[in-house]
Amino acid sequence: MKVAVSTVVLFILWVIMTQSFDPQELAVGLIVSAIVSLIAPGVAGPEPRKWLQPKRYLYAIIYIFYFLYEMVKANVDVALRVINPKLPINPGIVKVKTRLKTDAGKLALANSITLTPGTLSVDIIGDYLYIHWIDVKSPDIEGATQEIVQGFERFLEVIFE
Repeated sequence: MKVAVSTVVLFILWVIMTQSFDPQELAVGLIVSAIVSLIAPGVAGPEPRKWLQPKRYLYAIIYIFYFLYEMVKANVDVALRVINPKLPINPGIVKVKTRLKTDAGKLALANSITLTPGTLSVDIIGDYLYIHWIDVKSPDIEGATQEIVQGFERFLEVIFE
């Protein structure tokens, strides 16, 4: 089942990326998709049946808007710190804990944090992420997790779990 779902997903991506319905390109895309699916059958995700849950797609759409809001907010914060050097900065690396269990979820969280100005994901070890933060407001794990991670996590838990 995983091989079949992976093949279909990869083939759809192939068609989207090539934007061609030429029979030769479709044949090559199908062959390449099948080979990749045979080599890595879990490429479509650990449980293909989860792809049919509409709640995940709704959360993904909402997450895009939430992420954009957080990114704009962080951009304004960093811009104000650049324009006004009197604003304090307290840079440091903090350790935060995530509730996400899948590697894809942790990767999405780390990338979301890195794409938000003022924070940079440095490392992921188990359930912990190490984040460089331009203005450390809370050096303890719980406080930093609440400030940085929890907003993203509530959406990513549904999308990736």
